[in-house]
Order: sequence, then structure tokens, then C-alpha cells
Amino acid sequence: MKILMVCLGNICRSPIAQGILEEKIKTYGLNWEVDSAGTSGWHDGEHPDSRAIATSRINEVDISRQTSRKINKKDLDYYDHILVMDSANYQDVLKVCQKETQKSKVNLITNFKYPHKNIAVPDPYCNDKFDEVFQLLDDAIEGLIMAIR
Repeated sequence: MKILMVCLGNICRSPIAQGILEEKIKTYGLNWEVDSAGTSGWHDGEHPDSRAIATSRINEVDISRQTSRKINKKDLDYYDHILVMDSANYQDVLKVCQKETQKSKVNLITNFKYPHKNIAVPDPYCNDKFDEVFQLLDDAIEGLIMAIR
């Protein structure tokens, strides 16, 4: 199973989601692959936001070595699931998709915890709610694992 986490800048939400899933892959002994990307290239090559790193570290997840990148067309074929953080990310990824098979892989990550609710993961970059975001993503990722296993 190959999963891509996607947010806007790939420095807060999607790196946290990637880090959480990496830890759960180890915990559950899954043969899964995870990466993250952004819909913008604003932070290409940068490490995650220091607040995202600190919040993750408090929760025993290390995201400090990740680097931001923009989603590309190859990702759409390579990954089995492309999980986005909010409706704007969802629409931006769909614009890059060229085939229905690619579009069918795109889903809001929270729908694995709250099916069909389309709940956004708030962007903590401006509101500083990193703890809330971490918990929401942790819950959604647990739901993802239960749904796919």
C-alpha cells in the first residue's frame, strides 16, 4: 500500500500525517509506504515548520528530516491513496488529475474517521493549533489503518 499525504505547503499538516503513519506502520508491522507533498511549491526543499516538528516530537514522532515538495503527475499513478487535508487541497489535486482512476484515489483524510463528513484538517500555520491538528490526524490515520487492513 502506497499513501501520499497532501496539504497546501507541505510544511505542517501533511508532514505530521506522514510522520504519524510512519510510526503506525512500524507499530502494526505494515508493508506500507508513505510520503507527503503540497499543492504549492512555496516551500520546496524546506523542512517542516518548527512548531510541527515540536508538536510531533512531544508525541514521539520525528518529522525533522522530511523536506517539502510539490505533488506531481507521477504521484497520481504511483500512489494507491492520495489523502488531502481540506476541500481546497481536494480541488487542487483533482485539477492535476488526468484520468478517472487518478481522481478515485483522492479523498479527505478525515473521512476515514468521520465517513462522508468531509471535515477539514485546519491549517495550524496561522492559528497555531498544532496539538489539535496532531490529534485529529492521529485519529483519522487510525481509522485509515482499520479501513484498509
